[in-house]
Amino acid sequence: MPKVSIIVPVYNAEKALRKCVESILNQEYKDLELLLMDDGSKDSSPAIIDEYAEKDSRVRAVHKKNSGVSDTRNMALDMAAGTYIQFLDADDWITPDATKLLVRGMEDSGADMVIADFYRVVGEHLSQKGDIGTDKVLTRKDYADFMISSPADFYYGVIWNKFYKKEILDRYSIRMNVELSYCEDFIFNMEYVLHADRIAVVKSPIYYYVKTEGSLVAQNMNLSKILSMKANVLQYYDRFCRKVYDEKEYDLRKAEIAGFLLDFAKDGFVFPSSPNSKKLGTETVSVQYNPEGRDNIFSDNYYEDKLLEYYLKPVSIQNDLKPEDIRILLYMHISARPVTERMVVDYTRLPLVTVVTSLQKMKSRYILKSLRPARDDVHASLAERYITYYVLDDAKHIQEQLEKILKDYDELRYRGLSGEEIELLRKLEKRTVDNIKTFLRANE
Repeated sequence: MPKVSIIVPVYNAEKALRKCVESILNQEYKDLELLLMDDGSKDSSPAIIDEYAEKDSRVRAVHKKNSGVSDTRNMALDMAAGTYIQFLDADDWITPDATKLLVRGMEDSGADMVIADFYRVVGEHLSQKGDIGTDKVLTRKDYADFMISSPADFYYGVIWNKFYKKEILDRYSIRMNVELSYCEDFIFNMEYVLHADRIAVVKSPIYYYVKTEGSLVAQNMNLSKILSMKANVLQYYDRFCRKVYDEKEYDLRKAEIAGFLLDFAKDGFVFPSSPNSKKLGTETVSVQYNPEGRDNIFSDNYYEDKLLEYYLKPVSIQNDLKPEDIRILLYMHISARPVTERMVVDYTRLPLVTVVTSLQKMKSRYILKSLRPARDDVHASLAERYITYYVLDDAKHIQEQLEKILKDYDELRYRGLSGEEIELLRKLEKRTVDNIKTFLRANE
């Protein structure tokens, strides 16, 4: 049985469907099934999903009469065989590490639900959307406290930036309300959170959301109709809050709860000229033209460095650190001992001013601690003559993330190789490094 079931309702989505499906099948995490649910499409979508089902055994193509997205999702939930449930809309796509990060967020924290940041895409531009500024595991009440400030925010309302346990969905019969055409995702999430004791946060954006015509948000609905629909949803929201908070806590938040009526849906719309906007494609790790073969001695290092950059990016985002900060922390993790500014410069090839600035910043954030020089004479070693830094226990979670990165890095590099081949390759790599070290040390 697959660990993850990914559900995609499909209705006349031929223009964007292939990009959506390819992003799922190309996930780093492979233990998944993909349920492509054709809801009576009249374009070429049925043929497209059949094509993928024939090519990949993980894909299940389901064709049904049109009954709406909620009923379609419910049918898929009943069919799903995975331990975890992930949703996508057919117009959108996900990052290659999306499912991996969701699974890790769930299993490393022992959580019952994971919520993640996403990208809002408008034409050729995008911006990152997130609301919870901590990566600590939240209780149900913690989550409600974050949500109460902006309950209509897409971050809380949608299902495609969240990760669910199938066992909880089935045990409590949590399904989409097919009678609703507004906020059905939000109500689904509230019902689920009532049974989720721990909620993990992934601050790295994993989902590309593209607003399309036809959604309620995209339609020019008049204020009275919106308020009428929201008034119906408010009773669900009020019931949710009464169950999460005790009577005194509820009374203190009553005004904020009622404010849901006037809180309009926010999906992280991005204007091309806004400071938070960036060109679509610049958020990914780009591999520029690089000559192949023996003519370019730096070829292998270049691609390995790009792979490392790809893996370090989510850690950088999740911990609000710059890429150079994470590179320094990775070096410190690998070296497993206190390091000096000069050692960091020598290993990372970063400019001294960058290294000093980074180390001081991480020291001020209590990630690192510094030690004054033990000796100041010319006969002292580098470690004795310079300020040394080491990682504090409070930042051990970053080292744990870096250890997972190193494991992912090796798994991808050695993919398709047998155990014997991997062992031989490592021995050969060590021999080449030893040859270089011997030569360099002899010529110091």
